[in-house]
Amino acid sequence: MTTMLPLQGSGSLSAALGVDYGALAPLFIILGAACVSVLLEAFVPLARRAGAQLVLCLAAIVVALVLVIVRAVSGTPATIVLAGSLSVDGVSLFLWGTLLALAIPSLLMIADRSVEAGGAFVADPEALAEAQERARERTSVTVGGSGSGGGADGGTGRSPRGGQAPPPEMHTEVFPFVLFALGGMLAFCAANDLLTMFVALEVLSLPLYLLCGLARRRRVLSQESAVKYFLLGAFASAFFLYGVALLYGYAGSVRLSDIAASAAGGLRSDTLLFGGLALLVVGLMFKASVGPFHTWTPDVYQGAPTPVTAFMAACTKVAAFGAILRVFTVAFGTTTAEWRGVLWAVAIASMVIGTLLGLTQTDLKRMVAYSSVAHAGFLLIGCLAITPAGLSGTLFYLLAYGFTTIAILGLVSLVRTGDGEANHLSAYAGLGTRSPVVAAALSFCLLALAGVPLTSGFTAKFAVFSAGLADGEAPLVIVGLVCSAIAAFFYLRVIVLMYFSEPAPDGPSVSLPGPLTTVSITLGVVVTLLLGVVPTAALDWAAAARFLG
Repeated sequence: MTTMLPLQGSGSLSAALGVDYGALAPLFIILGAACVSVLLEAFVPLARRAGAQLVLCLAAIVVALVLVIVRAVSGTPATIVLAGSLSVDGVSLFLWGTLLALAIPSLLMIADRSVEAGGAFVADPEALAEAQERARERTSVTVGGSGSGGGADGGTGRSPRGGQAPPPEMHTEVFPFVLFALGGMLAFCAANDLLTMFVALEVLSLPLYLLCGLARRRRVLSQESAVKYFLLGAFASAFFLYGVALLYGYAGSVRLSDIAASAAGGLRSDTLLFGGLALLVVGLMFKASVGPFHTWTPDVYQGAPTPVTAFMAACTKVAAFGAILRVFTVAFGTTTAEWRGVLWAVAIASMVIGTLLGLTQTDLKRMVAYSSVAHAGFLLIGCLAITPAGLSGTLFYLLAYGFTTIAILGLVSLVRTGDGEANHLSAYAGLGTRSPVVAAALSFCLLALAGVPLTSGFTAKFAVFSAGLADGEAPLVIVGLVCSAIAAFFYLRVIVLMYFSEPAPDGPSVSLPGPLTTVSITLGVVVTLLLGVVPTAALDWAAAARFLG
């Protein structure tokens, strides 16, 4: 009789594989909740499904966030788990906390059904069939009762309450998609080897491709954005995987620390090393919307449902830059002299492309997309520093940028015409007169993106640019400052339209947000203010974060 070796000694296969349930609890909770969410789709009746999904998702995210905070403040030592594939260290905990915190307002916007009746996503087939059946019943009642002056609905073809029948409810499959994407993001930024990073990249990407094509309004534009995102994402994943193959050929391992050791002490040719890094960078920069690998960003931001745009703009950027920081610092921190110059050029290109093309946009969501490309260049300044100050500044920037962007896109979703959202800049003329609260909140968040003092944007840029100057990146910082000043124009242009232009008589209306969207926007605005006025707690947590190679 054969004895299984992993069960000897410790007596546990999980111990042999390095499964630390305390360290992995947030990830397990999110992925476990995603699986339960799929079961809810199968067994919960349609009428109660949306509420059950929202409660499950919120509970899972909040519990996971609490566990991350408890582990961070308890001083539990960093650890590498799952046979060396994931590193639960200070940086991972900060990024996990940021992702989970940003997921809460994103999820609330996704679940809201007050701004867009029935929800921002395409109607569920079962709900659509029920709505069509009700419409046929109303039609038959109207026809049958027309001779006697009415029926159950008075012969008007309306519901008994006298109003139009409510639109069919949206697809609730979006909730497990969000949880699976979030779980992939958590694994992506904590991956300690490139193969795990690739698997996590696919887990977070595939649900996003689907979510982008599920808009209730402008179906063709939404589906076009999803196809473009999928095709370009597939190419980027191929570049990433080919880079992994080259690095494995160089180091004989896909673990980041092994690649660093081979690069530091090996006598072999560096062709495979830097060829693999170049291909790896293409995949990572694509996911982070860094120019010139940004071509998907404007079309996808514009075509995707706005709650999905908010989720991608905030959470995907956090996960992508978390992975970039880990790869640059842990695997290639000893070879910075060889590759830093090339990535300087990438950072400059991203800042210049995002700023100059942002000036030409007339659609607000596309403007936010090019703004994200410019901000990706600013973030690269901190990434390229490879110092504790650069690391902490970049982490803080990701937190600040995420909440500000969610608030902006939440506000954008409120300005509407009969065809849906009114994203053209002309729709915002006179908004300060029509809706002073929405205009004031949007102005404040735009000023934060511009980096005005007393906002989170100013603190974040100051932290990143200071780290860059301290590490000898003065030319890069100068380009960043110039681009920030130029980019302020297209933020201020929107503010001028809102307060110094007359509203059109037939202009769009501002929807009254429901509780979910209100909480989401309020959370984004309040955090943007707090991180600008009292950023100490977040800065201290970011400063204490370190990688465990």
